[in-house]
This record gives sequence, structure tokens and C-alpha cells, in this order.
Amino acid sequence: MYSIGIDLGGTKIAAGIVDKDYNIIKKKSCPTLAKRKTEEIIKDMADLCISLCSDQGVDIHEIDSIGIAAPGTINEKTGYIEYSNNIKVNNFDLVGTFSKLTGFDSSKIKIGNDANLAAFGEAVAGASKGTQSSVMITLGTGVGSGVIIDGRLLTGCWSGGAELGHMVIVENGKPCTCGRCGCFEAYCSVTALIKLTKEKCIQHPESKMNEIVEGNLDNVGGKTAFQAMYNGDKYAKEVIDEYMYHLATGVANIINIFQPEILCIGGGLSNEGEIIADMILPIVAKEVYSADDNLKTKIVMAQLANNAGIIGAAAYSKNQRIE
Repeated sequence: MYSIGIDLGGTKIAAGIVDKDYNIIKKKSCPTLAKRKTEEIIKDMADLCISLCSDQGVDIHEIDSIGIAAPGTINEKTGYIEYSNNIKVNNFDLVGTFSKLTGFDSSKIKIGNDANLAAFGEAVAGASKGTQSSVMITLGTGVGSGVIIDGRLLTGCWSGGAELGHMVIVENGKPCTCGRCGCFEAYCSVTALIKLTKEKCIQHPESKMNEIVEGNLDNVGGKTAFQAMYNGDKYAKEVIDEYMYHLATGVANIINIFQPEILCIGGGLSNEGEIIADMILPIVAKEVYSADDNLKTKIVMAQLANNAGIIGAAAYSKNQRIE
């Protein structure tokens, strides 16, 4: 009948009841309060699901399956979060704890990395629907990613694979939070864009970017440079051009490695729409390795927004392969 998808984030826990056609029937959320003990967070997650079912008039034991999308290195075989920086978890039995709190059969609970399951959601019900091979990159505080090859998520031997945000695109480049230098994330996260925008604001006080943020660099966001560029600011255009060059470099690398049918761009920055694809396509076209111009990866914007994790988790709990 129904499945439940849970998206456990560093800021918010969101859960939804999802039908067989991947429509969210009912959705609820609560704050994560990530600094708490992990057991308290999982208790809130369990209570949220029970409340969700009650509101829908369904007993949780009538639910077919439950999927949980969580940040970090997720071991699907054991049901453990092996490591997560966002919610400060190390070697925690997520499935077992959730099962005890809800009384729900642990064999019907599946977990996965949040970026992976967001990609799975887009593949079953969003921008990558109808494909067997796709990649999703999420441009947010960092750069998340999910890779699907022949209908299955690529997670690597030890559950931490497909971390495309930490491939190097600039040798000896900017330091990344992972400890490496020159990572895709260090150049193409929204965090990186904000930093680049602030630097340009300081260099050019006359820029419209400074006008938009009223001279306060604390007000700079991921949209600031875009807004100023749309208003004809050449310095903002320089920011966006530099950002898009690095984004195109990373995208071209991904296409050359995986050659997916679709590369989907999600995260807050994807709200800017097709201008992102339009700006990187000419660069990507020159950099991809292809003998046939007719066989090219399509670059699109994500469609499911904040629902991708819920839908992907619910879908994955039912079937770990896209048919």
C-alpha cells in the first residue's frame, strides 16, 4: 500500500507517506537539533513517523516498507551509520534503534546516504525518470552526489563511494574541508560561491552586489551574484563566469567517467534554473570525450527539490533497483 521515506538532515528531519506512484500523500517535519545525543534524534524520527501514520489514519505496521536517507557513510548491509559529520555520529545502529522504537520489522527498513537516495528519487520520479544510468550533483553547503549505473546505486566496496565533491579539479588549489586541496566542492559549493562573491565585493565597492547586500558582507548569499549579474553588473558576471567554469570542469569529468544518460543538478543553486545548464554547456561540449555528437549526456535541473530524499528513500526501501 504505502511506504514511508525519511530524510534525516543536519537541520531538519522530514518524513512522508509515499504511494506506489511515488506521490507524497502526507508529510511532516521537525528540527533535528543535531548537537543532541543520537538516540534522542532517532526517537524524534520514530515519533514523527508514528504521528504521520496516525494523522493519515494508518497503523505503522500497515506500512509496506520504510526508507531512511541519512548523511555520511552508510552501511546498507548492517544498517549502521558508520560516520556522519553533520549529526556527529560514529558507528551507530540506525536500523536496529529505529526498529525498537517503532516496533517496525527491521527487515523492511532500508537506509542509504542522503545524496544517493536523492539521486534515486530523481531517477524514479523526477528529472532522471526513465533512465537506467544517471548522476545527480547537489550544490549546497557542500557538493553531494549520487551515481546510478544500470539501475543500481554505485556506493563502492565500503559504502563511501561516489563522493564526487571530493575529486580534485584544480591541482594544489583551494583547501577543502575534507583535507585535500582543489576539490570540486571547494570551488562549486554554494559556500564557495558566497566566498568568491564576498572577495569581489571587497575588491569592487562600486559593484551592485554591495548595493544588494546594503554594504554588509554578512548578507551575501548564493543568489547575490546572480541578482547583480541580471542587473548588468560586470563584476558579478565575473564571479558567475569563474564559478561556472569550475562547475563545467567538474561536470565534464563526471560525464567522461560515467557517461550517464542524464546529469541532474540539484540543491539550492538549481533554483536559478536553466541558466546554469546554458552557461556550462559550451564548456562541457569541448571537454567531454565522445566519438558521436549525437550520443551526449543531457544536463538538466532537478525537479523534486526538498522531496527528493523522501521519495528516494521510500522507493529504495521497496526495490534497490530501478526497473
